[in-house]
Amino acid sequence: MDEAIARAEAIIKKWDPNTPSFTKIVSLFNHSRKEAKEFIKCVRDLRKAMHFLVSQDSQSPKLALAQTLMQIAMTRLEKEFFQILSSNRDKLDPESVSGQSSTSTNSEFEDDYDEDVEKASAVVMSDLKAIAECMISCGYGKECVKIYKRIRKSIVDEGLSLLGIEAYKSSRLHRTDWVTLDYMIKNWTKAAKIGVTTLFRGEKLLCDHVFSASNSTRESCFYEIANEAATNLFKFPEFVAKEKKSHERIFSLMDLQAAISNLWQDIEMIFHYDSVSGVKSQALMSLQKLKVSIHNALTDFESTVHKDSTKALTPGGGIHKLTRSTMSFISSLSEHSSVLSEILTDHPLPRNTRLLESYVIMLEEEEHNHALSVHFAWLILVLLCKLDTKAEHYKDVSLSYLFIANNLHFIIETVRSSDHLRHLLGEDWITKHDDKLSAYAANYEISAWSYVYMSLPEEPRELSPEEAKIYFRRFHSAFEEAYMKQSSRVVPDAKLRDELKVSIAKKLVPEYREFYKKYLPMLGQERNIEMLVRFKPDNLENYISDLFHGTPILASSSVSSSSSSWMSLGRVLG
Repeated sequence: MDEAIARAEAIIKKWDPNTPSFTKIVSLFNHSRKEAKEFIKCVRDLRKAMHFLVSQDSQSPKLALAQTLMQIAMTRLEKEFFQILSSNRDKLDPESVSGQSSTSTNSEFEDDYDEDVEKASAVVMSDLKAIAECMISCGYGKECVKIYKRIRKSIVDEGLSLLGIEAYKSSRLHRTDWVTLDYMIKNWTKAAKIGVTTLFRGEKLLCDHVFSASNSTRESCFYEIANEAATNLFKFPEFVAKEKKSHERIFSLMDLQAAISNLWQDIEMIFHYDSVSGVKSQALMSLQKLKVSIHNALTDFESTVHKDSTKALTPGGGIHKLTRSTMSFISSLSEHSSVLSEILTDHPLPRNTRLLESYVIMLEEEEHNHALSVHFAWLILVLLCKLDTKAEHYKDVSLSYLFIANNLHFIIETVRSSDHLRHLLGEDWITKHDDKLSAYAANYEISAWSYVYMSLPEEPRELSPEEAKIYFRRFHSAFEEAYMKQSSRVVPDAKLRDELKVSIAKKLVPEYREFYKKYLPMLGQERNIEMLVRFKPDNLENYISDLFHGTPILASSSVSSSSSSWMSLGRVLG
C-alpha cells in the first residue's frame, strides 16, 4: 500500500496541471503513451489503497495524502479527456469510428501497438476509453461525462447543419413555396441517409466504445448527444406530409417515405435504448403521416382524371393531352411500387363495379402484388372511361372510333415499354387490350370506309357499259369523299398507321383492280374517259398511303390532281 501511494505520488505530482513545469502545457498522452499507461495504472492502484485505508484507518494521514493525489490525478485526466476530444475531431469523425468499431478491443492500450499500421482513430478511442473507465471507477464519472456530452453534441449538431438540416417548424414550412420545399425534400433524403448511417451510427459506436464499462452512462450520453437532433431530423417528413399539396407532389412524398423505410433497420439498431425511443416514434409517426398523404394524393389524382372537363377536341382524333399526362404520371408511379405496395394493401379498392371485377379476375391469374396491380389497372380504366366520354363529342362516328383507337394504342404502348407497368399488369392485360384496340380499329374502318367498299358491285355479274359507268362514278364519288374526309385524320404511331392503311387497301384495291380490268376496256371509246375513270388501282394505293398524317385535301385540288394524272389515259389504253 505504501509503495502504491509512493509510486502514484511521484507520477501524479509530475503531471500536476497546476505546477509551473512543462507538464502544465504538455499533454500526457501525446508526450508518452508508456507514461500515460503507467499514470492510469498508478491511479487505479491509488484507488485500491484508499479503499484499504478507509476500511482500516479513516483518520490516517496517508488517506488524506491519497485523496489529494486523487484530486490532482482527476484534474489531469479531465484535462487530457477534454484535449483528446477537442483536438482529435478529425480522428473521431463518424466514418473513422465506424471503421474501428469492428476491430476495437477491451484492453486500455495496445501493448504491441504499431503506429505505422494502426489507424490514428483507434489510438484516440483507446485513450478516451481508458480515461473514462479510470475516472468513472474513481467516482469522477460526472465530470468526464459532462465534457463528453458538451463536445460531442456540438459536433453532431454542426454535422447536421453542414448537411443542410435545420431546426424545423411547421409554421415556417407552411409558408415555404413549393420550389424551395421540393429542394429541401431532395436535400433531406440525402442528408438523412448520411446523418443516420454515418453521423448517428458513428456517434453511437464511439459512445458505446468509450463508456463500455457502464451501460447507464453510455445510454445517458447518447441520449444527450443525439436525441434532440435525431427527433428534429424526423419531424421534417411529418411536417411535409401535413401540407396540402396536389397529386403532382406525390413523388416527393414517396421519396421521403422510401428514405425512412430504407433507413428503418439502421434506426432500430442505433436508437434501441429506451431513452431514445422517441426518435423511433417520431420516424414512425412521419411514416404514418406520409402514407395517409400519399393515399390522399392518389385519390386526388383519380378524381382529377374523372372530373377533367376540357371540351376541346383533339384535331384528327389524335392523342389527347389527358392521355399523355395521365399515362406519364401512372408510369412514374409504377417506379415507386415498393412504397405504394404497403399503402395500397392497407387501402384496397372496393369491388363494387362489374368493370373492376373483370379487371380483378384478369389480374388474379398473374403473379403480382394484387392490390398494387388492381389499383394501376383501375387508374387506367378511369382514364379509358373518361376518353370514351370525350369521344362522344365528335360528330363523326368514325372519328370517335379512331380517337379511342389512337389513345388506347398510346396507353398499351406506354404499358408495354415500361418494365414496371408491364410487370404489374401482366401480359394478359396487354393481350386483352390489344384485342380491344383491334376492335376499335375495325369499327373505325367500317364506319369510315364501308360506303366506299359497297360502291362496287357486291355479286359478280355482267354489267352493261352504262351500268359500269354508274359504278365507276359511284366509286369515284365515294372514294373521293372518304379520302378528303379521312385525309385530315391523324394516327401518330407509324405501326398503327401502316396497319390501318394495309387493312383498308386489302379490302379496297383488289376489288377495284378486278372491276377496273374487267370494265375499263368496254369504255375505251367513251369521250372524256379521264373524268369518268379517275383512279388507277396503283394510284389508289398511293392515295391510301397518304392518309392519317393530318393534312386535309380540298376537293378542288383532289380533282385537279386526279384529272392531270389521267391526261394520257386514252393513249395508254390505245
